[in-house]
Amino acid sequence: MNINKFLPITPEEINARGWDYVDIVLVTGDAYVDHPSFAMALLGRVLEAKGFRVAILPQPGWQNCADFKKFGKPRLFFGVSSGNMDSMINKYTHNKKIRSEDDFSPGGQPGRRPDRATIIYSQRAKEAYPDAPVIIGGIEATMRRFAHYDYWSDKVRKSVLLDSKADLLVYGMGEKQITEITGRLAKGEKINELRNIRGTAYAPGARETAELNIPDSITLPTAGEVASDRVKFSNATRVIYEESNPYNAKILIQKSEGRAVVQNPPALPATMAEMDYIYGLPYTKKAHPSYKEPNVCAGAVSKAYGPQTAIPALEMIKDSIVIHRGCFGGCAFCSLTLHQGRFIQSRSESSVEKEARELLNTANHPGNISDLGGPSANMYRMGGKDMEICGKCKKLSCLYPALCANLGTDHKPLLSLMRKMRSIKGLKKAFIASGIRMDLALQCGEYISEIARYHTGGQLKVAPEHITPKVLAVMKKPSVEIFRQFAEKFAVESKHAGKEQYMVLYFIAAHPGSTLIDMAELAVFLKERGIRPQQINDFLPAPMELATSIYYTGLDPFTLETVYVPKKETERRMQRALLQYFKPENKPLISKALHEIRRPDLLRRLLAR
Repeated sequence: MNINKFLPITPEEINARGWDYVDIVLVTGDAYVDHPSFAMALLGRVLEAKGFRVAILPQPGWQNCADFKKFGKPRLFFGVSSGNMDSMINKYTHNKKIRSEDDFSPGGQPGRRPDRATIIYSQRAKEAYPDAPVIIGGIEATMRRFAHYDYWSDKVRKSVLLDSKADLLVYGMGEKQITEITGRLAKGEKINELRNIRGTAYAPGARETAELNIPDSITLPTAGEVASDRVKFSNATRVIYEESNPYNAKILIQKSEGRAVVQNPPALPATMAEMDYIYGLPYTKKAHPSYKEPNVCAGAVSKAYGPQTAIPALEMIKDSIVIHRGCFGGCAFCSLTLHQGRFIQSRSESSVEKEARELLNTANHPGNISDLGGPSANMYRMGGKDMEICGKCKKLSCLYPALCANLGTDHKPLLSLMRKMRSIKGLKKAFIASGIRMDLALQCGEYISEIARYHTGGQLKVAPEHITPKVLAVMKKPSVEIFRQFAEKFAVESKHAGKEQYMVLYFIAAHPGSTLIDMAELAVFLKERGIRPQQINDFLPAPMELATSIYYTGLDPFTLETVYVPKKETERRMQRALLQYFKPENKPLISKALHEIRRPDLLRRLLAR
């Protein structure tokens, strides 16, 4: 494989290109995989296409700044990210135990990035070259840009921008921001002059903060106030979410220990032409060839790892195609609204078809597309009927508590795309592996029919999450009746297709609002229908999510009503056991839970064969 097809990750590769400097060093906690699903590859290709010299520094050593000096001082800046996941979620489970694998590392090897990687990498970059600008971004920076509850330390931490001492924070999908930042720096502007870019946040100095006066802005409760007052924490959460629509959001300010974080409104959604451009760049869709060779872990562990395809995250997505991004679902436990945005940004049919043909022409390709989707399977090219109404809206969801009357739910563009894929010579099957939004799918029986007939491998992913109304209300999810209707329709269409097919159902244990009684009701519901969930999500309070605010405060951020939160590990284990009622090893916990809620009568019903 020609190594020059990749962005350089070593000084030798820099020299092979004849470069005597680099413009930008992109630092990431992930292995370098040249695929648009890996953020640093995508941003690197965008910058390369603009004519800049870009080097990738994947999974650097962090005990000192030596790795941060390997390319020399970047002419413009260091771009720092923890990787495709928050580094704490990447490393720790819901019960705060270290995970055995890291899907974004070669061979799934753990230990190749530090805790709070964005902070540590930023500090090492500053140590290496104190006068080189450092810009942080990615999911970790996005979801920690204001004072936030941190589950792993069980306290409110201040903005990652202040902790990292970075010069600028990019939040959300960063192509527009990073392009403008790079262009302006290249023209001679200073990093502290870049304070009017959408989708960024900056931290004025102490003197500036004392005199800060930005017209038509909103000042959030201070970091100290949200750390000591749960009502103020809830109020800050509400405002952050209400000011997330890029068409009407105001500048937000939060002060912290004499400093401030100033957030500009979100970046505008990418147009179809921009999406086509971004995903049409010359990605190799492979891991860097160096991962074929033995290497040394960036931490204290040294271990040889296998071939390049042994990066688990790449294995999961290497044959998939992203057709859109963003989500207008607004689920309480999801970060998509604040990171990818609530407005759907779709690629053109021709762009997707071109990528599919290129994928199928890859040597030894099996002929299947593993997923044709995005954050959801079926929001492609959907949006408001009247964008003027959307431009004024501050609602978190277009689907909860009911479908918005202004929401266009036409599946025709998606059906056309699916049919186009099926017509491609050499394509055996294009699977839909992204989760289907059931309330949307029920608006189009033809879509469900074609999914059942052509686009499943016998198992379809859907996420009811729960069944009881009050828990679903906290989650911002539709009623169980939607699930019943969809399940019935899918079964009928599968029968018409002459196929025996099933649904893979996702449920969450110990979500805020869920009591043992609620989980017992869910367990009975599942048992009566012969449903045995294998895919279990234990609620993990990720930074800045709505459900995390509720977990920390015990309050609904919009009504300030009290919400029950299962926090004790014993109860969390019992909730999980009820959800997997069919496992013999769960019987003691199920018995304990049912006696605790005074429902021992359910024990025989749940455990009977």
